[in-house]
Amino acid sequence: MNALVPLPVLLPLCVTGLKLAIGPRLHRLQRFISIAVLGAVLVLSVLLMVAADRHGPLSVHLGDFAPPVGITLVADRLAGLMLTVSSAVTLLVLVYSLGQGMADRDDQAPVGVFHPAYLILVAGVSCTFLAGDLVNLYVGFEIMLVASFVLLTIGGTATRIRAGSTYVIISLFSSVLFLVAIAMTYAVAGTVNLAQLAQRLQEVPLGVRTLLEAMLLTVFAIKAAVFPLAAWLPDSYPTAPAPVTAVFAGLLTKVGVYSMLRTQTLLFPGHRLGDLLMLAALASMVVGILGAVAQTDLKRVLSFTLISHIGYMVFGIALAGHGSISGAIVYVAHHITVQTTLFLVAGLIERRDGTTELTRLGGLARAAPLLAVLFFVPAMNLAGIPPLSGFIGKLGLMRAGIDAGGAWAWALVAGSAATSLLTLYVMAKVWNLAFWRDAPPGAEEEGVVLESAEDDEPGDDEGGDEAGGEEEGAAAGPPEPTGFGKAAGSGEPTGSGEPTGSGSDLPVPAGAVVAAGFLGQSITTTRRLPWPMLAATGAAVALGLSYTVLGGPLTTFTQAAATELLARTPYIEAVLGR
Repeated sequence: MNALVPLPVLLPLCVTGLKLAIGPRLHRLQRFISIAVLGAVLVLSVLLMVAADRHGPLSVHLGDFAPPVGITLVADRLAGLMLTVSSAVTLLVLVYSLGQGMADRDDQAPVGVFHPAYLILVAGVSCTFLAGDLVNLYVGFEIMLVASFVLLTIGGTATRIRAGSTYVIISLFSSVLFLVAIAMTYAVAGTVNLAQLAQRLQEVPLGVRTLLEAMLLTVFAIKAAVFPLAAWLPDSYPTAPAPVTAVFAGLLTKVGVYSMLRTQTLLFPGHRLGDLLMLAALASMVVGILGAVAQTDLKRVLSFTLISHIGYMVFGIALAGHGSISGAIVYVAHHITVQTTLFLVAGLIERRDGTTELTRLGGLARAAPLLAVLFFVPAMNLAGIPPLSGFIGKLGLMRAGIDAGGAWAWALVAGSAATSLLTLYVMAKVWNLAFWRDAPPGAEEEGVVLESAEDDEPGDDEGGDEAGGEEEGAAAGPPEPTGFGKAAGSGEPTGSGEPTGSGSDLPVPAGAVVAAGFLGQSITTTRRLPWPMLAATGAAVALGLSYTVLGGPLTTFTQAAATELLARTPYIEAVLGR
């Protein structure tokens, strides 16, 4: 069984090479290969999780080189659960992306660019979860960074390039800081293997150990978007295509949380920075949810709730008790699924109505009841309504806070309760504006061609009228991409060679529709949403509900994982053999 440990990393990388060799040809074969390999990764992840639960942590030294020389990969209960949840989510998002690409009649972007980058991203996530040393944890982060920049900027529109550049600059800063922390760790301990560090760091002077802990926490807090290091997230994620935004929001920030959880329990037991983590957790919950309350765009609302609910996970890590660690693990698995689902629903709303601006939406509960259900269930799950999995995770964390006692613990319990109520308020606000009230005047009709914001010229009503007037032609299929330097709907160059609208320094006119496919091209709204997108979103909703149905076994599993993490000995013995 140990031989299976590297496969979740190797399979996507090997298939990526094959897909790049094939190129943007044989589209059906390309799609089949992508789905097959992610399905195989999901099966492998389940096998590793079950094996780790039955037999303890699994480890493999690549090339049969023992630590600290060799590359060590380890799959324990925590890594197995994270692999399983992430594999399921990435498979569903891939199916969703296939539906969006086919609906846009866009074969080049999803197959030629999106799929290889997406598989590399999956390999990076798997590498991070399985890494048994700090260097390969860093390598996993860098693999994700390379793939993330491609996915964020796919299509090359000015808005996406700007947002992607911000993301990369922040990520590169954290990468440099991570490298410095790795170098300092090796200098004081003579190894970067996590199992060996768990033994040797206890002999390092307390001040040096605290400095290393602070540096690693800073790196992982940037990755996880913990306040006050989360300012980059609300402007970076919403600009990407819906599938990219969904997998980034649901999964990538949890990689940072996982790294915090792994290093704090294994390398820094009884850590001295618990109060600082509690402050960061409380600030993340409160500032994030207040930011969500102030937003009127659904994607930005969800981006701020993402920051807020990261605070719950940091809450569990900061308390560092058995109950809090177990609750944090439950909440990570829950939040990966629910947050991804909500962003997928946001993509469906944008596909149907051409916008996620809540002030321009309405009447969806009557007009699209299935879409309403797909939003309502994960929204209530995120708010923590009993008996859904969000309630299970929050209840475990709050009980751990009450048991721990102390001023900070009680402040976090109170902050958690307030954040949960405000999350419910925010979800109710979205429901009332987008689903329950009547559609506002001027809502987009079926078949209206939607140009990307980069192609909207301020004050140019002629292009918009032309696009809206040719409704029958628009309904028959998507228009040709307008591209940079063309006025929307006219097909004529603007003369500047640069995109207008939000793609330049000119503002987007009030009421301009912002919706685009993978390449940033115009798309066509439709009342009949593509079935792969609906099926993938429905499956994600079902996955989130399964955590409720299997709440007992899930809680038992996470309690065993928490025991294993806090004991540290099973991990160390699996790697070092003693």
